[in-house]
Amino acid sequence: MKKNYFLILFLLPIILFSQTESGILNIDATLPYQGFGEGTPLLGSAEYKIYYSGNTAEIDKPIIFVDGFDPNDSRSIPLMYSLLDYGSENLGDVVRAEGYDLIILNFPEEYFSPTDGTTTIKGGADFIQRNAYILVELLNTINGLKVGSEENVIIGPSMGGLISRYALAYMEDQSLDHDTRLYVSFDSPHRGANVPIGIQYTFNYMVNGDPGTTELEPLVDGLLNSAAAKQMLIDHYLGHVDGTGVDQDGSTHTPKGAPNFRDAFQTELDGLGFPSNTRNIAVTNGSGQGQLTGTPGMELINHVFNIAANTDATLDVHFAPLASQNITVSDIDITFFSIPLASFSATAESTAASNGLDSAPGGQFDLYSFDDGSNALVQEFVNNLNSQYFNFIPTLSGLAISSETDWYAIPNENDSPFDNIFLPDNNEPHVKLTEGMAGNVEFILEEIRQGSLSVSELEVTKIKLAHNPISTELVILSHQNFNNANVRISDLTGKIVLNSNISIIDRTVIPINLSSGLYVLNVESDNLSFKTKLVVQ
Repeated sequence: MKKNYFLILFLLPIILFSQTESGILNIDATLPYQGFGEGTPLLGSAEYKIYYSGNTAEIDKPIIFVDGFDPNDSRSIPLMYSLLDYGSENLGDVVRAEGYDLIILNFPEEYFSPTDGTTTIKGGADFIQRNAYILVELLNTINGLKVGSEENVIIGPSMGGLISRYALAYMEDQSLDHDTRLYVSFDSPHRGANVPIGIQYTFNYMVNGDPGTTELEPLVDGLLNSAAAKQMLIDHYLGHVDGTGVDQDGSTHTPKGAPNFRDAFQTELDGLGFPSNTRNIAVTNGSGQGQLTGTPGMELINHVFNIAANTDATLDVHFAPLASQNITVSDIDITFFSIPLASFSATAESTAASNGLDSAPGGQFDLYSFDDGSNALVQEFVNNLNSQYFNFIPTLSGLAISSETDWYAIPNENDSPFDNIFLPDNNEPHVKLTEGMAGNVEFILEEIRQGSLSVSELEVTKIKLAHNPISTELVILSHQNFNNANVRISDLTGKIVLNSNISIIDRTVIPINLSSGLYVLNVESDNLSFKTKLVVQ
């Protein structure tokens, strides 16, 4: 293993020099989709690029990378490739050096639907279903171009994980062959995403209320009012406002999604389920140990902004409160020469089952990313924040655990429908790639490399590890019982450092005392043969 790893590093510059790539290619869906509020079904369109493993334009080991939520198309395909950097390496370079062809699918900011050539669609934040139908067409295209028998790998970060899940499950439901062996969900919101409701109320009022601040309009339209945002956000200001579109209607203050979008999408996704002919794995950036981002009810910002000549706006925004509490999360006062002109306030209440979403364990949204240097008002907002992050993708959502209603609960990995999961101890920025033997990149690469074995050979549906990396205990999860199973751990020299016969039932904990490093775990019993790399921290 080590010899092969260093050989790849040595040969990487030579291999990359001899690789070729396609231009930017267009792909149009053949399946139309009609979203809520649309008068007719519309076809979607996107673009993709193929980064071949060799110097010939031949696809034989495809990995498809599906872009996520990007309302302003701020991530071009070349930029997406560069975002695969981790440490001094790049995931795209590594897989290409190992013979895989990387295909990156991007949904453009805005285009005319192929249906009529006149209807505008905002691709990076469009209905998830329509983008999934584009991926269906891309899979059909790649499968038609592919040589050999290697099945596809699909990596879906963020919303791209939902698009991928929907496309694969839809194809199976329609008896279409996706020819895919591995589906990687990377910090994807299977139970929804979160943007603090206090921020939503504040930004919406600043744009659509009395100030009419046009500088924030693209932020509100993309981050909050796009179709995809309304499908994914667990709590959305549109679930609470009256006919003005700004003021609270007073009917409910607990989390509620955008009407006609959120619940309808989650119901459809749950009904479709997960693809069953693939190995499904989840990588989350949310803590598996209950670590918080900030604290429930904390003051996120309290600052006076000069929004026009002699006109000030005082913004006071808070995270959602503790369970069963109701607090003011957005409070705004507009003055002209210190004379009150307008005011706005909105409250939020957390359910009895859970503290507020904003501080819950999860992949973190970086509020500093709002500031691209082009807007002085946004820059001032960022400079006066009391927290750089909020919980964007709750850990439980990234693992698709639906049996737990407390967003702060330490997840029971056996409740996740995924065949394998990566769960860090600490919260990390959303879709961050982490390096080292204990990082999520090594976890993803190991899953990709195991593809030469069939699903039945891996016995992936019978047992899985609760954690990998581990420290003082090995936890094996199983949906069936295995009596007198042999659990054996070897180091990289082949020396056996643990050899034990035990019964594996549901959740089996095995204490270990091993030095940090890389090991090989073998679990064998009647009708079971499981082997994987094991990282000890």
